Amino acid sequence: MEINNNNPNNISSRTDRKLIERKRRNHMKALYSDLNSLVPHNNSRESISLPDQLGEAADYIKRLQTNLERMKQRKDSLISGGQSMNIASSSTGFSPKVPQIQIHEMGSSLVIGLTTDTHSRFIFNDTIRILHEEGADIVNASFSVVGNTAFHTIHVTVGELTPDYQGIAVTRIAERLNKFIYDAHA
Repeated sequence: MEINNNNPNNISSRTDRKLIERKRRNHMKALYSDLNSLVPHNNSRESISLPDQLGEAADYIKRLQTNLERMKQRKDSLISGGQSMNIASSSTGFSPKVPQIQIHEMGSSLVIGLTTDTHSRFIFNDTIRILHEEGADIVNASFSVVGNTAFHTIHVTVGELTPDYQGIAVTRIAERLNKFIYDAHA
């Protein structure tokens, strides 16, 4: 039995296979290029062979997985560390630092000193929120951490108000902040 290579069906199917193979190769080349663009490179100007590029990508993925596992473990230890600190503080009698606030009035400006422990991060955010709700303009906010204590300093202007209303606004802000700090500790 003789195969006729000149059969139009054979030529068409061969052309189709070649076209399909060319599309597959181009698609794979595009995928390799995308993969290669995602992997950080050392600044070598020489071109790297495809197997070496794939090896670098595999190594990079393994490093990312290792880093992810390490970060998950660190997160878990930080979360459990915070819980164990709360358990330890209740069993040993050690309690977190009581938040304190000092408010100093200087004309239309206020300087607010806030002292908290480093585990009470929400107190600073809520203090800023209260100041915004009261219409105060925050000029500067800074903090420093010493040991387990965070010291926050917030400079605020109450605005262009009449002196009578300014005193009322300052008093209202001070009352709200003191109440908030008291409630946060209770």
